[in-house]
Order: sequence, then C-alpha cells, then structure tokens
Amino acid sequence: MNRDHAQKEDCSERPTIGSEPNGTHGLTAGSVNQAIPSKADQIFGRRLITPGILLMTLLIAFPTVVALYISLTAWSPTSGLSWYDAHESWIWFDNYAEAFSGRSLSILLRTAIITVVSVGLEFALGFVLALLFVEGFPGHRVVTVLILLPMMVVPAVAGFVFFLLLESSGPINIILGGLVPGDVQIGWLTDPHWTPVSVILVDVWQWTPLMFLILVAGMLAVPDDQQNAARILGASWFQRLRTVTLPLLKPIIIIALIIRAMEAFKIFDASWLLTQGGPGESSSTISVALYREAFINARWSYTAAVGILVMILVSIIAFQAVKPIERAQREA
Repeated sequence: MNRDHAQKEDCSERPTIGSEPNGTHGLTAGSVNQAIPSKADQIFGRRLITPGILLMTLLIAFPTVVALYISLTAWSPTSGLSWYDAHESWIWFDNYAEAFSGRSLSILLRTAIITVVSVGLEFALGFVLALLFVEGFPGHRVVTVLILLPMMVVPAVAGFVFFLLLESSGPINIILGGLVPGDVQIGWLTDPHWTPVSVILVDVWQWTPLMFLILVAGMLAVPDDQQNAARILGASWFQRLRTVTLPLLKPIIIIALIIRAMEAFKIFDASWLLTQGGPGESSSTISVALYREAFINARWSYTAAVGILVMILVSIIAFQAVKPIERAQREA
C-alpha cells in the first residue's frame, strides 16, 4: 500500500504535456497560434521585401531584356534612333548567326584556353603554397602578407607593370639572358605565339594569391582528429593528403575553380593593356572583342547578341560544375 501511494504521489508531481514544473502552462494552443504568422503579418512581410525584389528586377532583369531586344535588331547609337525605337531595324537572329562564325568561335576558343591554363596554374601554385604554409614556420605570417600583395594591386597597374617588364629589352629578357647562353629576345608583346602567354602570366601572378587564400583556409578547417587517426593507422603524408584532405576539400576546390574561371573568362585588363588584343587577334579575349565591337565599331546589337550567348554558356558550365557539391550535400 505504501509503495502504491508513493507511486501515485510521484505521478502527481510529474509535469504533464503542455505544462511546466511550476504549474504554469507551457506550449498551449494559443502559443502555437501566436508562433504561426497571421495573414496580416505575412502581407506585411511581403510588403517589406517588395522594394528589394523590385530593385533586383531592375538591376538584373531589365538590362537583360533590353540587351535581348537590341540583339534582334541592327541598332547602333550612331543610327540616330533611340534604343526603344530599335525595332525599326529588326533583323531577327542575324547577329546570332554571325556570332557563330569562325572568327567569333576562334576568339571564344582562345579565351577558353587562356582561362583553363591560367586557372589551372593558379590552382596548382596556390595548392602547393597552401600545403607549405598550413603547417606554419617562423615568419610565415609576414610571408603570407607578401604573397597576398599582388591580389591587392589594381589590374590596370598590374598590366602596365608587366608591359614594362615584358618589353624586348625589359628585365624579363635580361634575366633569361643571364640564365641561358645567348641573347634572349622573346617577343612577349609582339610575337603572336607569345602574347597569350604574357596575358596568362599577368593573370597567374595577380590571382594565385586568391586561390592560395581559399585553399589554405580550407586546409586549416580540416578536422585534426581525422588526420591524427590516419597518422596512427600508419598512413603516409601523401596517403593522408589523398584520402583525408582532398575529399574534404572537394567542395571548396570546386567553388574556388568556379569563381576564378568565371573571372578569368572575362579577362580584359591584361590583354588590352599589354597588346590591345594584338598583334592581330592573337591575344584577343571575348571581353576585348566585345569592347572593340561596342566602343570602336559601334556595333551594339552584335555585342548584345554575343554577350547573351556568353552569359548562357557560362551559366550552363557553372550549373554543371555545382552539381558535385549538391550531390555531396545530399549524400551527407
């Protein structure tokens, strides 16, 4: 009897659902209804975000629609017509047909090659530097700041500096002449075979620090317990790198490559300041070609058509590149 009486008292002291130990009610129907936004609150919230949505629409959608509209015409600022009257010179898809010509495709291919080579070199150099700096050494903070300095330089200044360095009688050829026998006279800015290399050198010099910064941050975020477990199991440095570090860095590597590839594909400063896309079109990128067509030849409708095609191409590539990250998130 005593045991039954104790059990009853214990049950009476336990808090029930919807109440708190002090006897006050906790989660009630009224509090649940208060947690769910009312219709008036939802309408008020939509009104708050409406200006932001309209602003984004004006900044993104409106210029895109105008560019698409102009790309279907032969309009130019020199035609004497306002842009909204461009329909008077409607030519449908002639600009897009010209955009798929051999000349445009060769410029697009050259831009893709410059992008792949420069981003590949930046990733390789940044990854090696990150591996060296992740362990730390005396004075590594000062050296890290020095490595990051090129990223702080204005692209126009970087292009002008390399223009002076890469002249036929400039410091680069003088240094190479001291390393190899004979007089080195490489036409970095005049030889069609070397001008794309000059553009790649400028881009690699300036943006390898960004790749280094992203990768070293990712490596420092790798959990130490996994590295220690692999070390205890007898894994070598290369095995730990291949089986632990790289798999964990995969999303960061993909993001870094996408960011740099999208920026490198739009490269303009280095190509224009070094050679203005020449000689001929040997170092002309898609940005330089569009600049010439728009501001020198005043072919704005053709420029709009090429710009839209490039935007679609880059969007498709970026969408495909992001898929591995989404797959990894779903598996996690």
